[in-house]
Amino acid sequence: MRLLKVQFLLFLIVFSACSDRSASDEIVTIKSVMDEVITRLYKNVPSDQYDAIDDKYMMNFLTEDEKQVLATRYQYFDVNVPVTVSLMRNGSQPNEPFWLEETGFKKTDGIVKNDEYVYEVWQKNFEAGQVNLGINGFDMHRTVYFICVGPINTSDDLKITNYFPEEYPIMTMKKGAFTYHDWSDLKITEFPAELEGQALFTTVRGRAREAHVEGAFRKTKFPSSKKPDQILLTWSQNPSNSIDIQWRSDISEGDGIVKYWLRESSDTMQVKAKKLLLEDRMLYNDRYVNRFTAHLDHLLDGQQYEYKVQSAETWSDVREFKTEKKNTDKFSFIWFGDTHRDPEWAEMLQDANMKNEETAFFSIAGDLVSTGLYRNEWDELFGYAKDVFSYKPLMPVLGNHDRQDGLGAWMYYALFALPENGPPKVDPESTYAFEYGNALFLMIDSTQPNEDQTDWIEDKLKNTNATWKFVMFHFPPYNFEEPYYDIQEAWCGIFDTYHVDMVMGGHIHYYMRSKPINHGKVMKSFNEGTVYAVSIGTKGNHDDIGEESYAEKRYKAGQFYQLMEIDKNNLKYTAYSKSGEVVDMFSITK
Repeated sequence: MRLLKVQFLLFLIVFSACSDRSASDEIVTIKSVMDEVITRLYKNVPSDQYDAIDDKYMMNFLTEDEKQVLATRYQYFDVNVPVTVSLMRNGSQPNEPFWLEETGFKKTDGIVKNDEYVYEVWQKNFEAGQVNLGINGFDMHRTVYFICVGPINTSDDLKITNYFPEEYPIMTMKKGAFTYHDWSDLKITEFPAELEGQALFTTVRGRAREAHVEGAFRKTKFPSSKKPDQILLTWSQNPSNSIDIQWRSDISEGDGIVKYWLRESSDTMQVKAKKLLLEDRMLYNDRYVNRFTAHLDHLLDGQQYEYKVQSAETWSDVREFKTEKKNTDKFSFIWFGDTHRDPEWAEMLQDANMKNEETAFFSIAGDLVSTGLYRNEWDELFGYAKDVFSYKPLMPVLGNHDRQDGLGAWMYYALFALPENGPPKVDPESTYAFEYGNALFLMIDSTQPNEDQTDWIEDKLKNTNATWKFVMFHFPPYNFEEPYYDIQEAWCGIFDTYHVDMVMGGHIHYYMRSKPINHGKVMKSFNEGTVYAVSIGTKGNHDDIGEESYAEKRYKAGQFYQLMEIDKNNLKYTAYSKSGEVVDMFSITK
């Protein structure tokens, strides 16, 4: 594609936007082009040839118009004076972007470094006006390129406007600056002196996925059908008088409906569900599914209900759930560390559920799956779990793997209906609170900024009358590998002030239960400090777990679950291995 032709196409796009905005939006976005490209691939290319698709294949497969959009609409902005654009390309990427040399960029002798990577510096001069840049490539090279921009005439007052994507701010090129919002600790350490002070365009590594086709095609082990499956219970509101039911089906026409009734009653009630079309473009055997969510309220407390769900005029088998009994002070729950959709974790889940029939609900302390925007991994999580979560609610928190390279956790939010009572500056349903029995549960998304959640945490702890206070989040503040000193500083003092009984986490893939800790010091009594527990639902992977003076019990390998039994002012904690062996136990009496 020659630059003149690119500019002509952009003229046509702008012109058409004046008369037909929706049509132009379809043309101008990378997503709309790649949606069409993948649809055409599925139609014309046998699935056994997907693994052979690479850059060369794509250049032959794409139309000229598609190449033009992919070469110009990945990143663009306006400048008021002539500029030099410096593009930092990671040298380990096998193929350079197809448009880079063709549009006039020249490789220089300069390099840029951060703590992990080395980047080539490519440059091109642009006149005042719009600058248009293309995709990073068709592979999944996560260390995507980034750019900085400076005026050719250093005395010019450069102004950059109308930049896309606008959600990633423009910063200043200097030592210590970061480029990737999903890895902000990765700082620039070296760059050519002439780039000092220029406008640095930040990005996220997830942008590598926007045109990813090489090695990108996936297949789910659990494809959808007309029959509802992945039936899941959660609470978005009060556990004593409401429940949320979610499920999946294929994209057959039809509403989602829940019928429910008190056990041994013939009085049937019905609720229509909200329907969401959920797409995973690269999931070639099940690209689209319908996802249904129904909220049931005005339920009676402490009662057993039976229910079934419908989609595409097909009903599920009958399931059941139990509402919380008001003013109860006796209940139990089970929690896991990272599960990573491990089938062996699911075997442990089945066993734990069978042995603890009275358990009220389950929790997972983040990293439910390994790649949060791959729907096939969520299919495995629910497929291996079978029917457990259709009888007892699952109340999880997000881990770093449930998010994806700075692209967020939108698939997690699509799958779970959770309370929207969290801090105003974080995503709804990512951090939330709920009460069950005489306990308060703060479920915190530790992948979001500490400072945006600290006031909310203190407010919830300060204004509760709950006997027991439990906190769950993914990154454990105390651990042997990478202690989270920022969390210790921001939150642990608050936990001490309002005496949180236990903080539950994962992430490090080992088991650790601390002695009671207060302001970083080990205390003699559980009533004087907080217990910090780290657990792992998938396999542990450490040869050496160092030393931790604050630890009471540790295991460097294994798979575990924790049973928490509350009886008025008494807590019994029991940790089990996958084989059912008791590996840790203690009690607290208030």
